[in-house]
Amino acid sequence: MESLILAMIEYLKQLSYGGVVLALTFEFVPAELVLPLVGYWVYQGDMIMWLAILAGTVGGTFGPLTLYALGRYGGRPFVERFGKYFLIREKEINAAESFFEKYGAGVALFGRFIPGVRTAISLPCGMAKMNVWTFSIYTFIGVLPMTAIYVYLGYKLGPRWKDMAEIIKPYSLPIGAAVLSILIIYIIIKRKRTA
Repeated sequence: MESLILAMIEYLKQLSYGGVVLALTFEFVPAELVLPLVGYWVYQGDMIMWLAILAGTVGGTFGPLTLYALGRYGGRPFVERFGKYFLIREKEINAAESFFEKYGAGVALFGRFIPGVRTAISLPCGMAKMNVWTFSIYTFIGVLPMTAIYVYLGYKLGPRWKDMAEIIKPYSLPIGAAVLSILIIYIIIKRKRTA
C-alpha cells in the first residue's frame, strides 16, 4: 500500500505545489509519509521550503474539510455506513465525538495533535454544525506546526527521509505531553471564563 501511495505522490509531483495540496486532500494518504518526501524535494531544489509548508498545510486543511462535510450533511448514520471507506471505524467516531462534547470547538485545533482522534475529529465538528470558517482556521493552525516539522525534517534528512519515523519516535511522547498540557490549560481557562 505504501509503495502505491508513494507512486501516486511522485506522479502528483508533476503538479508541483498543487500536487502536494491534492495528495494531502485525500484523508487516506498519511501526511507522515507525504511531508518528509516533500522535504526531500526541497532538499533536491525542486521546491521552496515555505511554499512546500504552505501547500502541505492547505492540503492538510482540505482533507479534514471533506470529513467535516460528511459529518455535517450526512450525519452519524451516513458516517457509520461509509466511514470505513475513509479508514474511520466506529471506535474512532465515538472517541472523537466524546472528545468534541467535552472540549467544544477547540478540538478542531487541539485534536490534530492526538493520535486516534486527529483524523476522525472532523466528523463530530461537522455533525455539530460547527461554523465552517472557525473549523477551517482552527484546522489550519493545528496542521501548520506538524507540517513544518515534517517538511523540515525531510529536508534535513535528505536522501534518508524514509528514516524519519524511527528518528521522530523518541520525541513523540514529549511533543504529545506538551500538547496535552496546552489542552489542559485551554480547558481550565475556558471553564473559568464560563464560571
